[in-house]
Amino acid sequence: MSGSIVHEGTLSAAAQRVAIVAARFNDEIVSQLITGALSAHRKAGGKSADVEVVRVPGAFELPVAARRLAFAGQFTAIVALGCVVRGDTPHFDFVAGECARGLMQVALDTGVPVIFGVLTTETFEQAQERASVTRMNKGGESMHAALEMASLLTRW
Repeated sequence: MSGSIVHEGTLSAAAQRVAIVAARFNDEIVSQLITGALSAHRKAGGKSADVEVVRVPGAFELPVAARRLAFAGQFTAIVALGCVVRGDTPHFDFVAGECARGLMQVALDTGVPVIFGVLTTETFEQAQERASVTRMNKGGESMHAALEMASLLTRW
């Protein structure tokens, strides 16, 4: 990359207004993801007034809420949080796949970064591990991605 210009975002929450849209289904897990995301925002210098949390019934409803928030023009990034655990039927595949596709479509249609912080796990135990506020919290990681993308995209 010698001689190339490299652009990267920063993890600063300054001047970033972020929406967290979160599913209520599997709330024990999703609440921990929200806690991790809010903590990451605060540690990055953010103010609580610069984050709005919107709750929806489940992961399948995340894209439509994210779309409305993105088109509102008030947010520099959106973090979508949820938890879908595989069961005995193909329902998991439909919900997880359409949620991911829908959230990506919102980002592409609006230019607002929409971060996929939806856990898709084989077991509830795997979800608990990924949502732990004392270990690896994917909500916090998702907020980091949102802040980085928001700061990066403001350059153009």
